[in-house]
Amino acid sequence: MALLEAFSRAGNAASGVAERYIPDAWVVCMVLTAIALFLGVFGAGVEPLHAVTAWGNGMWGLLQITMQFSISVFAAYACVMSRPGFWMFDRLARIPNPDKPVQAVLLLAVTTTLTGLLNWALCFVVSALLIPFVARRNPKTDIRVLCAAAFMGVGTVTNAALSGSAALIMATPDNPMIKPAAGNPIVDRLYPVTETVFAHFNLMLLALLSVISIAAICALHPRGRTPVVTLDQERLDAMLPQPPSIEPERATPASWLENRRVWCYLAGGMVLFTLGYNMQTQGFARAWNINAYNAVFLGLALLLHGNPLSFVQAVRRGLDSAYGVVLQFPFYGGIFGLMTGTELGHWLSGLFVRFSSQEMFPLVIYVYSGIMDFFVPSAGSKWIIEAPYVIPAARELGVSVTTTLIAYMHGGSLTNLIHPYMAIPIVAITGIRFGRFAGYSFMVGVPIGIMMMIAMLFIPPNL
Repeated sequence: MALLEAFSRAGNAASGVAERYIPDAWVVCMVLTAIALFLGVFGAGVEPLHAVTAWGNGMWGLLQITMQFSISVFAAYACVMSRPGFWMFDRLARIPNPDKPVQAVLLLAVTTTLTGLLNWALCFVVSALLIPFVARRNPKTDIRVLCAAAFMGVGTVTNAALSGSAALIMATPDNPMIKPAAGNPIVDRLYPVTETVFAHFNLMLLALLSVISIAAICALHPRGRTPVVTLDQERLDAMLPQPPSIEPERATPASWLENRRVWCYLAGGMVLFTLGYNMQTQGFARAWNINAYNAVFLGLALLLHGNPLSFVQAVRRGLDSAYGVVLQFPFYGGIFGLMTGTELGHWLSGLFVRFSSQEMFPLVIYVYSGIMDFFVPSAGSKWIIEAPYVIPAARELGVSVTTTLIAYMHGGSLTNLIHPYMAIPIVAITGIRFGRFAGYSFMVGVPIGIMMMIAMLFIPPNL
């Protein structure tokens, strides 16, 4: 018990430091921009004008994924805000004993880890939406630890699980590594998920990550004399999303059309039918991506609401939760442009590879991927940027593509637990500043980081 109390106090102290020194998420984004510009000019030797224009031109490179993420947020939000979705989340939040706060933390941590193993976007949104329900039913639970618990899946397992972008890219026919827009192919064959995600070593790592992260966040809940931070009932009620209320139908043609369920059933049915058709004809691995995820939740939201006015109201409320995505993504796009439009990405890669060997390469790539994730927090985009440099370096050192990919995927999670980008839905839905719970997620990252670095020293070089 003394050890648990010490760990809990350390988490509380780390949270206090983070709240004091970590600013708003958009400001963090601009700090990272300044660091990237500095490294580009003074490290990679990029001309200042070139660096600035590469950043400026890159701002618009992530508009498609910005829209995709925005739909992810409001589509999942609309599902939960349907009457069946609201009932399901509320029933789930009643499972823990309100007098035992750790049970509430355990519920949220397990939920976010399981959803993270299935799909990153599902985890990204649903775990954040569950916080208000759990906090309302378990008012004695520390709100900071709850927010950190909702961070577990995104921060630990998603990159190397079923929806890991890098692994899906390598398994996709005609991917950029096999058919690049210019130059020679990076690899000469596909790498199916059975060789990467379902490799025995990767499955073992996912199991260890899940157990350690859940145990750590539960151990961090304040105990003894450590103060517990909770929210008053008024704040909890304001945070909790509510199902839309529909006005009685008026005796007008417009009102009659607006209240016909056929529109929602028609749209939802076509969306889900098209998704099912694509999966049948293309296969699950190729058809399942962020668009498929959005189709699932958009189609379900339409069917669950039934009434067009209810659906539209839920989407409008969900857009409030997506503001962080809309605001921050263009600026992360600028950093992305700086990486791809200048020699900065190549310089950083060469810096790490230069001091590596076959035995140390997985560890180097693990750390490198985590550092790069801070600048380009999109696993798929980051892999496309770095694979042309990382895979040839691995080949030169005698390390297989599978080993490299596993190290790279897990490395992308190294900094997720302290990256404000990953907390956008949590901050938007709860109104809790990132700095208030970043200390707790950091403390979870300490044992995970140590375990993974040791694992990278023992991973076979030729999986």
